Amino acid sequence: MIDRITAGFGAVIRWLTLLMVVLTFAIVVLRYGFNVGWIAMQESVLYLHGLVFMLGAAYTLKADGHVRVDIFYQGYTAKQKALVNLMGTLILLLPVVIFVFIVSFDYILTSWRIAEKSSEAGGLPFVYLSKAYLWLFAITLGLQGLAEIIRNLKTLLSGESEREQSDGNSDTQSQSHQGDKL
Repeated sequence: MIDRITAGFGAVIRWLTLLMVVLTFAIVVLRYGFNVGWIAMQESVLYLHGLVFMLGAAYTLKADGHVRVDIFYQGYTAKQKALVNLMGTLILLLPVVIFVFIVSFDYILTSWRIAEKSSEAGGLPFVYLSKAYLWLFAITLGLQGLAEIIRNLKTLLSGESEREQSDGNSDTQSQSHQGDKL
């Protein structure tokens, strides 16, 4: 279920990234082509940028796109990889996520309490929303971390990773469809 939610965030991120690119293009064209600019439009790109990266962290973890030292990892068995991933999640990921959530608590609540606005004339009045991205980051990444813990425990207990099972099933299906064509 967590994987599906994170995959849904991935789909949202794709559209937000496209919107961010279109807005950036419009800002450049308006500024240099027509000598027109709006602070609110520029700040909206910053808000989108923050949201893409904060939501993208959990999606990147789900897609196994996080950074690791592959020199040793690539030669490991599925169980060894699961153990490394499990330890990394328990020792590094979850403590950092919990730390970010706790440390940002007063920072975000204060911003919400005063309904913090942009300090720029004509800026967006939603600075408190962008600061709440920290909680969104911590919650989504923490939940995806829990999904990774479950996945790695299943691998350690069963011996085969879900990713290998799904990759193997899709390979088998594609091979059987190729055989049907022959």
